[in-house]
Amino acid sequence: MKRTLIHELSDHIGKEVSVSGWVSIRRDQGKMVFIDLRDRSGTVQGVILPGKEAMAAGKELRAEYVVRAQGKVNKRPEKNVNLDVMNGDIELEVENLEILSVADTPFELGAEVNLDTYLDHQPYTLRSGRAREIFKLQETLIEAFRAALKAQDFTEFQAPAIVGGDAEGGAAAFEVNYHYGQKAFLATSPQFYKQIMVGVFERVFATPKVFRGEKHSTPRHLNEYSSMDFEMGFIKDHTEVMAVLETAVHAMVKEAEKAHAETLAAFNPDGLPLFREKIPALKLRAAQKILGVGEEPDLEPEHERGISEWAKREHQSDFVFITHYPVKKRPFYIYEDERDPGYTKSFDLLFRGLEITTGGQRIHDHGLLTERIRERGFDPSKFGFYLEAFKAGMPPHGGSATGLERITARMLNLPNVKEATLFPRDLNRIDTLLSTEEGEK
Repeated sequence: MKRTLIHELSDHIGKEVSVSGWVSIRRDQGKMVFIDLRDRSGTVQGVILPGKEAMAAGKELRAEYVVRAQGKVNKRPEKNVNLDVMNGDIELEVENLEILSVADTPFELGAEVNLDTYLDHQPYTLRSGRAREIFKLQETLIEAFRAALKAQDFTEFQAPAIVGGDAEGGAAAFEVNYHYGQKAFLATSPQFYKQIMVGVFERVFATPKVFRGEKHSTPRHLNEYSSMDFEMGFIKDHTEVMAVLETAVHAMVKEAEKAHAETLAAFNPDGLPLFREKIPALKLRAAQKILGVGEEPDLEPEHERGISEWAKREHQSDFVFITHYPVKKRPFYIYEDERDPGYTKSFDLLFRGLEITTGGQRIHDHGLLTERIRERGFDPSKFGFYLEAFKAGMPPHGGSATGLERITARMLNLPNVKEATLFPRDLNRIDTLLSTEEGEK
C-alpha cells in the first residue's frame, strides 16, 4: 500500500492507509495501546484495539522506534476531540504494525538538560519538537533573505571556502595544508569575492559558511557560522546599503511571523519583534553619549544591550543601526567619511542587544586601496588577485554580512547562539568535546 503522510490523514477518513514514522509516545490503557506517531509532516494518535494483529508489536514499542502502520482513519469520539493539536479530531485504528528499527535513547526526548548534554547528544536531541521549530524558522529566514535580494535584482553566487589570505585583515584564520607545501586558509568572509563579483553582475549575494579562528568561549561566538552576504555597485554611500538590508530584514521578520507565529510567541514572552519601516540609526559617538560612556572604538556587549533598550523605548524598534566606527577599527577596504575624518561609512545592525550585521561602503579606487593595504602593514603583492578587479575599474560599492545563527537566536530569545546552530563548532567542540580523552587522540 502506498504511504500516506500524516498531515494528509484528515482527507482519508473511513479509509485504509499506510503511514510510517517514529513513535513519540506509547501509552497502555487497559487492553488498548495508544501511540503518538510522527513523520516529517506532523503527528497523529494511533490506537491498537484488543485482538488486533498489531497488538504483539505494539506491546514492544518504545519511544523513537521506527514503524510502518496500516489501519483505518476514524473520527474521534466527540468527548475526545482536541482541536488544539494537529489531527486532534481523528485517530488511526492500527490493524498491522511493522517495527522497522528499534531505539535505545539516552533520555526522554525534549527533557530539560544542560547545553553540553544537549550538544553531546545532538543526533538525538535535534529530533525534539523545540529543535525542529528552531531550524524550520531558520530555514524561513534564509529563504526570505534570498527572495528579498532576488526581488531587488541581486544575483546569487557560490563563494569559495578555501582562500589564499584573510579578507578581514587580522581575524584569526584556520590554516589548511594545501598542495605543493603551500598554506591556504578557511575563508573568514566572502568579502573579496563579493567585491570582485560586483564587477561582473553589479548586485550579488551569497550565503556561505565562514570560519573564524579566534579562541572565544561566549554565548555569542562560533568558529563556523552561516553568513548572509550581499554587495552592490553604483551607490551614493553606505545608507543605500542600509536601505537594501532594511528591506531584506523586514521581509525576514514578516515571513517568520507569517509562517511561525506560534513558535515565536512560545519562545519569546515579549512577543513578536518590533520593527519600524525605518530602522533608527545613530553614529557610534551619539550612542555612547546616550549611554554615558567614553568614546571607545566599539560597543561592549552591555552597551549593545543598553542602546537596543533605548531604541525599543524611544523608537519602538528591536533593531538599531550604529554607524561611523573609527577607521582603525574597521578592515582596510572600508571607506572613510570625507565629512567626518577618522570615521568610516560603515555600520552595525543590532537586534535585541546583539550585533547581527556589519557592513558599509568599500574603497573602489585601486590606488587608495593599495595605500590602505600598506598602511595596515600588509604586502599589496599578496592581494594581487583581488586588486585586479580594481585595476579593471570598479564602481562605488558596498555591502553587508548578517549572521544567520545570531538573527535566529534573537528571533527566538535563545540565550546561546549554539542553540541556533546545527552542529556548532567552537573553542571546545567539534561535535564531541575537544577536552575529552577521545578528542585529544
